[in-house]
Amino acid sequence: MLEMLENRRDRIKPLDNLSDKTLGKTVGDTSDPLSQVFSLLDVRAARCTRFEAGGNWSYRFPAKPALKFGAVIRGDCWIDFGNEAHHRLVTGDCFLLANAPAYVLANDERLAPEDGMAAFDWAQSDVARHAGSDTVLLAGSFGFEASDAELLLDALPRFLLIPSRSPSASVIHSTLQILDLEIRGTGIGAAVLTDRLADVLLVQVLRAALDQSAGEGFGWINALVDARIGKAIRLMHENHAHRWTLDALASAVAMSRSAFSKRFKSLVGLAPLDYLLRWRMRLARDQLRRGATVSAAAAQLGYASESAFGHAFKRVYGHAPKRYWRGQATGEKFPNSPNK
Repeated sequence: MLEMLENRRDRIKPLDNLSDKTLGKTVGDTSDPLSQVFSLLDVRAARCTRFEAGGNWSYRFPAKPALKFGAVIRGDCWIDFGNEAHHRLVTGDCFLLANAPAYVLANDERLAPEDGMAAFDWAQSDVARHAGSDTVLLAGSFGFEASDAELLLDALPRFLLIPSRSPSASVIHSTLQILDLEIRGTGIGAAVLTDRLADVLLVQVLRAALDQSAGEGFGWINALVDARIGKAIRLMHENHAHRWTLDALASAVAMSRSAFSKRFKSLVGLAPLDYLLRWRMRLARDQLRRGATVSAAAAQLGYASESAFGHAFKRVYGHAPKRYWRGQATGEKFPNSPNK
């Protein structure tokens, strides 16, 4: 059910006549680091579906390197990841799957699972039905700019459950109710509304997950809810062209240099200036992908020369920015992830 989630929009729309002013607005104008990451990744809902089932049933679905959500609107069932774990899902539960392995959805674990992709005509309908509607689930997935997808996917646990008893569940439930109406409805603009509601749902689920886990297990996202380290990240994102030093960042968040460095690395997994370098280079690659020249990208990111910018870009991605820039026209493939 969660797999037939095909993108309905082009991933990248090249920007013609890209000016320095436009460059500054591609990512940096959003108000917080998570929003900036979503903007950089071009996070967007791909498709939302509804699954209705009665009687006894069991369906298997293949692994997929994507970010997906599911929610139980009515009834209950199991999600089973084989040797890894299985979880009971009840009405009001919502979950995310990040780089999910193959799994089974079932209300009777004794049944041999059927192929959930072949059992329904997903190409023709966003609603799948099996012998009634005692159990109803909503599902959807999110598309990304593939070259930076791991920035978010690797920061999330593969299975993330927000139970119905969670303090945030009522807010999430309100969004799900509207989403359910739009999936089933035929009103004008339904596709736009379902996309936007899925975007809202993703942020709501991430907020709820951070609240219930105290930020543990979420990679660099952990740091965003830490008062001081989160502030340092905001400063780097908002002023990415500034010549930040370790002392200046530590002072800005009222910490000693050593305490700041240790805390930052424990939460983010990188030293502060390494994080800043990689963030700048992700912005640079986004700008180059959208049609900016190497000189324009270098200037926008605060580099005094193309050679300094080129050295930094190659340090992170292993090749020169001019090669990447030319490669956009020829379709040349490059490594997705920054060098460690």
